[in-house]
Amino acid sequence: MTDAIATYDSAVDAPRDHHPVYDYDSGPPVDRGKFAIWLFLATEIMFFTGLIGTYLVIRTGAPSWPNPEHRLAIGVTALNTFVLIVSSWTVVRGLQAIEKDDKGGLVKWLGLSILLGSTFVGIQAYEYLELIHAGALPNQDLFWTTFYTMTGFHGLHVIVGVIWLFCIWVGAVRGTYSAHNYLRVELAGLYWHFVDLVWVLLFTLVYLM
Repeated sequence: MTDAIATYDSAVDAPRDHHPVYDYDSGPPVDRGKFAIWLFLATEIMFFTGLIGTYLVIRTGAPSWPNPEHRLAIGVTALNTFVLIVSSWTVVRGLQAIEKDDKGGLVKWLGLSILLGSTFVGIQAYEYLELIHAGALPNQDLFWTTFYTMTGFHGLHVIVGVIWLFCIWVGAVRGTYSAHNYLRVELAGLYWHFVDLVWVLLFTLVYLM
């Protein structure tokens, strides 16, 4: 009887190589911050997909759709689009700088990214003011309703991104980040790249088609 109990105990204590137990307290097998930002971006993708899908349905069902060239300043917005794309590049340069432990480079590139992002918001605000002054109100017709809805929601996302980058920049000025601690910079960069990509799509659909 004693031998049987000893055999049972040894079997219980033996390592289970073929049936590993997942340690739920350790979290997901990826960094928690990255997992959270990708999950958040997934919800944002669904949001903008629904927004763009609704726009396409409305535009396809409309008996006639105005030519954007006759209503919008496409040249100015194209320049503004270039500004936003450049800001995405400067964010990449900032991340590359801190990966090399270049704290000054991070401060410089993030500061430039904030300036470019703020410029984009400023130009869009100026565009809105000019359109409203000319009588192009959101309730005038479906073109203006969809225009203000789509570009407005994106503009809010850009403002959030600028504030986020500014918070990261403050931390960079204080020397918070280093080559071994720059996850927050990377997460903010992922959000910023997403916002830029969405704008390129919106600019193509709303202004060029």
